[in-house]
Amino acid sequence: MKRTPLYEEHVRLGGKMVEFAGWEMPVQYSGVVAEHVAVRERVGLFDVSHMGEIWVTGASAEAFLEQLTCNRVAALYDGKAQYSALLNDTGGVIDDIIVYRFSAERYLLCVNASNSDRDYEWLVSRNTTDAVITNNSADYGQIAVQGPRAIELLAPLVRSADLKQVKIFHFIETELLNTKVIIARTGYTGEDGVEIFVPTARTVDVWRLLLEHGAPYEVVPCGLGARDSLRLEAALPLHGHELSPDTSALESGLGWIVKFDKGDFIGRGALLAERERGVARKLVGLFLTDAGIARQGDGVAAVGSGESIGVVTSGTKTPTLQKALAMALVNTAHSAADTKVACVVRGRTIGSVVVPLPFYRRAR
Repeated sequence: MKRTPLYEEHVRLGGKMVEFAGWEMPVQYSGVVAEHVAVRERVGLFDVSHMGEIWVTGASAEAFLEQLTCNRVAALYDGKAQYSALLNDTGGVIDDIIVYRFSAERYLLCVNASNSDRDYEWLVSRNTTDAVITNNSADYGQIAVQGPRAIELLAPLVRSADLKQVKIFHFIETELLNTKVIIARTGYTGEDGVEIFVPTARTVDVWRLLLEHGAPYEVVPCGLGARDSLRLEAALPLHGHELSPDTSALESGLGWIVKFDKGDFIGRGALLAERERGVARKLVGLFLTDAGIARQGDGVAAVGSGESIGVVTSGTKTPTLQKALAMALVNTAHSAADTKVACVVRGRTIGSVVVPLPFYRRAR
């Protein structure tokens, strides 16, 4: 398995290490619930160095990315980030990504850990322009600082910029410990915070600085378990769960980032045809009304007939809401809010009800 620059730090801090997307990562330190609560109420640190970084540069960079992504790249300006996706020819999601514009000829793509090499190969294989595509994933560590006190913790350490003025889904290039870093006001928890791109060789130093300086803010290191429960409450999709090459962007709930009117892009024709005939499945939220927890792969059935109508993509009992909940892909006819359905868990049916997403939204 691959290891991030922070592997030895995780071991030193007592992190329980597991395999994730080919990487050896901490699933928890003090416990999933404690870490989840810390991020909702204070601040937590996550090692996300396993994520990939791909640069697209050159005079054709914007035009190339307009073709390869479904969101409108031309809407970006320097210092702005955008949630988007790489689609295949059938409109399925190869990967969901964040696009960062540094200039009209310089873009950074942050891609999912398990997909970085495949994303790079996909981009290269579809490049008919003079855009230059470089996979620099090995050059960066990445640390997420998440929670209502995240900016309060980090702002005094960033002396060359006013971090409080950096808006959501914007970023800056600045310095930490006399090292050039990228700080983006993005995250995967449903809370405020940032993600810091750090040169690999300085990742440990920045991690230790944040833990030391964060002590008065009761900062805690957090693992994959809390990251998953936090993102699920916020209904943030996970590739391999809600998103896949075999599930269309419209089915996956990504219709809001599919900009049909921007011109042609890979997958546009298939998605237009799907929209015209009507989307067969939709991603919905479920609250389980009977005792039990539904997990990825469990079935969803119609009440009464028992007819199979979908599948659970993610599920757990979350600390903030204290409810068993799930996201599921279900037939459109059963996707309306308040529709009663049943999750099928190891042959047992568990009463459930369709609810609007997200399950949790932070106070602004």
